[in-house]
Amino acid sequence: MHNAQGLVEFLCYAFGARGAYDRGSPSIVMIGDSRLMISETGTRGPKHAFLYVYLSDPDTAYHRALEHGAKSVEAPFETPYGDRRCMIEDRWGNTWQIAVHKGFDHEA
Repeated sequence: MHNAQGLVEFLCYAFGARGAYDRGSPSIVMIGDSRLMISETGTRGPKHAFLYVYLSDPDTAYHRALEHGAKSVEAPFETPYGDRRCMIEDRWGNTWQIAVHKGFDHEA
């Protein structure tokens, strides 16, 4: 990962992740009860991820991510399976679907 510190800062700002950049070893951040390990690019080269994360307020996370340089892939909307969801691509090429489960639309 090129600029692992920037990605850690992005996750803390946009998603409310807990943790901090660790220059000496992979950084551990928590989004909710999920643990992510982030490190600089090594011999394997950079890799991109596609992640689906549940947060209590995806709309706020979406707007904060855009403020921090992410691109919108999908604006927040209600899915027929009960999630309020949106999608962004961060500056490192990772795609994030951000959602909260609100329940099923029984009228659909």
